[in-house]
Amino acid sequence: MNRDLPQALPPELDRRQDRRRDRRRDPLLDLAAVLAAVLLVTAAALVGTSIERRHHSLFVRWPPLFAQWEPHLGPGTPAALAVAVAVVAYGPLLATRLPWRALLWASWGTAAAWTFSLALVDGWQRGIAGRLTATNEYLTVIDRFHDIPATLRDFTHHIVSHSPAPWPAHIAGHPPGATVTFVLLDRVGLAGGGWAGVWCIVAGAAAPAAVLVAVRALAAEELARRAAPFLVLAPAAVWVGASADGYFAAVAAWAVALLALAVTGPRPRTTGLAAGLLLGLTAYLSYGLTLFAVIAAAVLLLGSRRLRPFPYVLAGLAVVPLLFTLLGFNWWEAYRLLVTRYYEGVGGVRPYGYWVWANLACTALIVGPATVAGLRRTVATAGREGPRALRRPHTLSPEPRLALLALAALLALLAADLSGMSKAETERIWLPFAMWLLPTCAFLPRPRAWLTAQATLALLLNHLLLTGW
Repeated sequence: MNRDLPQALPPELDRRQDRRRDRRRDPLLDLAAVLAAVLLVTAAALVGTSIERRHHSLFVRWPPLFAQWEPHLGPGTPAALAVAVAVVAYGPLLATRLPWRALLWASWGTAAAWTFSLALVDGWQRGIAGRLTATNEYLTVIDRFHDIPATLRDFTHHIVSHSPAPWPAHIAGHPPGATVTFVLLDRVGLAGGGWAGVWCIVAGAAAPAAVLVAVRALAAEELARRAAPFLVLAPAAVWVGASADGYFAAVAAWAVALLALAVTGPRPRTTGLAAGLLLGLTAYLSYGLTLFAVIAAAVLLLGSRRLRPFPYVLAGLAVVPLLFTLLGFNWWEAYRLLVTRYYEGVGGVRPYGYWVWANLACTALIVGPATVAGLRRTVATAGREGPRALRRPHTLSPEPRLALLALAALLALLAADLSGMSKAETERIWLPFAMWLLPTCAFLPRPRAWLTAQATLALLLNHLLLTGW
């Protein structure tokens, strides 16, 4: 044998060397991904400003965000700083040591504190109580729902702009489940913008706990624990408080979480029915949330008992659509009329060619630089698995399973983008999808450095801009 010829390395040693090379290269690739996101946001700001000055067709004051430049401090500033420092300093450690149930409650409470403090940077009235009483918001039509069944039967007659007494934009743009929520709050004595804003923040803050439940069930508890501080301290909290889309995000998140428990846990009937019930409700809160079917499909693929709970999920799924249909609301007709209303208004003027990529800049801002780097690692993880990730997903190791779940959410978001029915304001509208991109931060090393970047972005956005919708 010629001893001068190179000898092939054993396969295991070869794989170890590949992993070591990846570990050395990954931080640079993470920074490259973040830099690409910064360039995307910068391009969206510069190009958008130019388009708005020349054509006035974007209908946003600080492209790509629906916001205006207004540096300010407020009563929530000290609290926001305190929450940010506490989560950066102690979040990763507590996430590994707290008992599981305590971690879920702590995630909910801390997310609520973070969201409330950011909202209060704008003050109580402007940041919370006045959000849902603005011209296009839900509380402006409470009096028109004094007879809920009659209003639902008549709902589609007021969607298009030229109809008699047309609904304001947000009411026309959503199925009536959204408005009925605030009508019911009013009926039980929680009337007014203050209670509505508190409802949206408290409900929206429950979304991180739901995502943790799903990640633990479908991937691994270790990954869920590593993701927890990032879910709590997300820049998305700027828009969760106080918007109805934060509430929508929580409903959709718990629907997925319960579905994950149904396909992996011991009680497929109870959790399957509950998951179906919430999935049906999401479709009557926002038309765009029907795209959660993509995420639900990924959950079913990852589940070890994917067929067993299916009849119960379908039974639960039928409840809300059947109820609204019996009360006289036609979902399909309403959506058809909404498309007409959308193109009658600014949706027909806003240029698709700009928003189809500027929407992604908005997404980069709400998920933050850590999630951008996490998504880069997610794509790399999925790429290493190749076709096996789809052929036998329930046999994958935890990291590829989490990657598949996050990529399903990204696919749903891209479908919403390409539809052209989400042009601008996606920093708020896409909150339900953004929640499922945040767990990719579990792939990152040095969590405190990335958490600092997340908190800094959120604080800058909230103190330099006045967000609105």
